[in-house]
Amino acid sequence: MKARQLLPSAARTRIMGWVLLLILAALGIVTLVTWRLLLSAVDHRMDAALHAEVAEFEELTLSGVNRTTGQPFASVEDMISDAIVYRVARPNEFFLGYVDGKFYDQCECIVAAEQIHAHDQTAAALAADHAFTTLVGSVTEPTSGSYHQPGLGDVRYQAMPVHLAGDPSTGVIVAAFLADPERADANAVAQLMLAVGAGTLLIATAAAWLVAGRILRPLRDVAETARSITDTDLSRRIPTRTDTTGDDLDDLVRTVNSMLDRVEAGVAAQRRFVDDAGHELRTPITIVRGHLELLDPHDPDDIRDTLALVDDELERMNRMVSDLLLLARAEQPTFLQTRPVDVGALTREIFDKVTGLGERDFHLDAVAEITLELDPQRITQALIALADNARRYTAAGDRIRVGSAVVDGWLRFTVADNGPGVSAEDQSRIFDRFTRGSAGGHRSDGAGLGLSIVAAIASAHGGRVELDSSPGGGAAFGVVLPIRQGEQWPES
Repeated sequence: MKARQLLPSAARTRIMGWVLLLILAALGIVTLVTWRLLLSAVDHRMDAALHAEVAEFEELTLSGVNRTTGQPFASVEDMISDAIVYRVARPNEFFLGYVDGKFYDQCECIVAAEQIHAHDQTAAALAADHAFTTLVGSVTEPTSGSYHQPGLGDVRYQAMPVHLAGDPSTGVIVAAFLADPERADANAVAQLMLAVGAGTLLIATAAAWLVAGRILRPLRDVAETARSITDTDLSRRIPTRTDTTGDDLDDLVRTVNSMLDRVEAGVAAQRRFVDDAGHELRTPITIVRGHLELLDPHDPDDIRDTLALVDDELERMNRMVSDLLLLARAEQPTFLQTRPVDVGALTREIFDKVTGLGERDFHLDAVAEITLELDPQRITQALIALADNARRYTAAGDRIRVGSAVVDGWLRFTVADNGPGVSAEDQSRIFDRFTRGSAGGHRSDGAGLGLSIVAAIASAHGGRVELDSSPGGGAAFGVVLPIRQGEQWPES
């Protein structure tokens, strides 16, 4: 494994960082909200319990009767003692009594045996707390609140003033809860959530590392493929994966591969053009140079003949370059300018044009009456080239048939003649560049690119050129195009 593959890329690190940051933020928010809700529920429960206790105290003191003796209370002190004695306290709950701003009594509450000592210690600590006594010992109306004492933590309380007719003293009964022990379960839940969150974060870290690597793998493939492509080898492509079909990265890979296909096709077309031009132009250049070297500048006839030859060769070179440029453009997306075309009308227009090519018996066969998306100028160019080719290999009065038809879901333009036909050997290569048939007839002075151009036009439309011929039996060329948009001729 390469060293660079062992180190996390900057993009992979950023993806991991953002994923973990989002997870950490989500866990933190969930834990905080849950903890605060639990604390709120605990505080609400304590307040409700204190409120219920104070309501019972209020009911007792309003009666003014001692529950033990059945006699009216003699003093505020008696009322406070009777109210808080032998109360059944909840865990962490206790009751205190104050008279004239000073601590008077605490409950001998019924609690579990193992909690008696801690309960008494807590009550004693509050009773000895001067600040707490000042806070609750002299209230004149029901009061509730929270008080913090070092060692005990938060104390939630409700204080109720007590009065007795005929007694000038003022008493206060206080019901209180130690909030921190009551909140212990909520804190434990929050701590558990944090511990689970930490474990989840570790798992998410490993998962994010793997997922980030999997996500970025196509990008690494793009970089590796780009590094492997040279000016002499454009064949490398980014590997695609079936498990990512349809996602954005798969679209990126397919787009880059399509771009590389276009680049390779363009470079290949350029190379073919240069190779073909260099190969085919060498002969006329050699001819021109040879005649110019042998030219007698003092012989007018030699000068005239040489100039005519040079002009003819230059014209042939010009036609050859134009045909090569056309073939090069045939592989570009802008080669075709398609639009909906009435095929029947187009066939008749092409027939009218080819009738002027020479003294032949031109005949219009069946016409396909459909409308199809195609480039009418390129189709016209291809069929006229086929008709001109047929003219060169036939004699005056020979029949040349032009037509169009729909066959098996494909549109077929046909140009057929009754000339000498094409040999089996020529049929396998007649559409190659710079190839001429060996049959008799008037040979073109071109470079043998006409049928290659016809094949390029058909291929650009997603179709192909067909040839049905036998020596002495004439030749029928067909330009076959798909009717359904985007359909391609199947590979043979």
